[in-house]
Amino acid sequence: MDPSLQERALNNSFFCEYAWLGGDDVTANVLITVENDRITAVTPDAQCPPAARRLTGLTMPGFANAHSHVFHRAIRGRGQQGVDSFWAWRNLMYSVAGTLTPDSLYELALATYAEMSLAGVTSVGEFFYVHHDPAGRRYSNPNIMGETVIQAAEDAGLRITLLDTCYLQGGVDGRQLTGVQQRFTDGSWENWAKRVGELKETATARAGAAIHSVRAVPRHALGPVAAFARAHNMPVHAHVSEQPAENQDCLDVYGLTPTQLLAEAGVLGADMTSVHATHLTEKDVASYGATGTSICMCATTERDLADGVGPAGQLLEAGARLCVGSDAHMMIDLLEEGRAIELDLRLTSGSRGHVNAAQIADAITAGGAHSLGWDAGSIAAGKLADFTVIDLLSPRTAGAASGEMLPHIIFAAAAADVRTVIRGGKIVVDQGTNIRVPDTGAELNKAISKVIGAL
Repeated sequence: MDPSLQERALNNSFFCEYAWLGGDDVTANVLITVENDRITAVTPDAQCPPAARRLTGLTMPGFANAHSHVFHRAIRGRGQQGVDSFWAWRNLMYSVAGTLTPDSLYELALATYAEMSLAGVTSVGEFFYVHHDPAGRRYSNPNIMGETVIQAAEDAGLRITLLDTCYLQGGVDGRQLTGVQQRFTDGSWENWAKRVGELKETATARAGAAIHSVRAVPRHALGPVAAFARAHNMPVHAHVSEQPAENQDCLDVYGLTPTQLLAEAGVLGADMTSVHATHLTEKDVASYGATGTSICMCATTERDLADGVGPAGQLLEAGARLCVGSDAHMMIDLLEEGRAIELDLRLTSGSRGHVNAAQIADAITAGGAHSLGWDAGSIAAGKLADFTVIDLLSPRTAGAASGEMLPHIIFAAAAADVRTVIRGGKIVVDQGTNIRVPDTGAELNKAISKVIGAL
């Protein structure tokens, strides 16, 4: 190799004390070289070149948060008293949605995405539906709210898939939208598609499509939304079977479960993600397996809202793929989201071993990257150079290096143990600080106070 080229390669290289390259085990002394924003080579059992950046701890692919409602961060902790159901909590959430302006949304999203980066997240799927002004009128720039979220993610150091959401009715029975819901709707799927088609993509931001739910999108529009997404190479997501009431309403109106309604419309597929998918029939599970659809589980939100526990083990066995999301941001900790899939099933089933450590690690990395349409999620040549480094000497992780490291990290580490985060070969978090938003807590406090003060 030409000496100047060799020096350039070493200046864009990372030497990992340990790295997870897939499977059940970790590998020591891994040299990763990067050019532009992609990995060019991965060398196990290497020597550390003098110019390489040392990553002390366990290096994993960057975490992918496949389901976020960024503005929900403003009500963390506010629905724990006097809010006895998902539907009552939704009213609280709607009150915040009604206050948002482009400026207040940007400040809240920037700080929330900075918090995500501190938890090891390098890419986020923003399931976004606050499109218009509080009266439901289009802004002069009809995508200003979505573009605001995209800018906030870039400024915080995240990749983002803006899952622009189609929202057309107030229930499975076709009732009209009222109140703050007017902010969410474009009036028809055609109007939605025209607006979404104007979104611009960058190296770190892409557009995706979302069907809010079978409650909010009528039967005749389900297939066209998915077809539009596929024609534009967009992933498509949908809330599915989060609540038993949703299933019953769908059965009453259509004689089908939400999953079967989506299957009939041709929505399911390897580029589609069903979010929650908590209350499923055996036929639903089989449909997800047969189509290779992804399932995004959001365990900390699902348990906070008393939604239930989804059949993750059965879904994996059938052939579906798992990913995770922090959803309403009751906490932002993808390690907790991942292990909760298994631990919650242990509580409800009385048995262990539904989802193992390697499957959980895949869900929070490669599974989420696949769901969001990013060529990332594994430490391999050709992939995007997104990494998350876990401290092995915290009180939670001490002993991992002398034991079964991956299970130890998956079942005991926390977001607080993330020390370094790299997106596209560039440092975003260094020694537990987001270098773009250094005082993340203060920025969160200021942004939340502004939003809550506007209620």
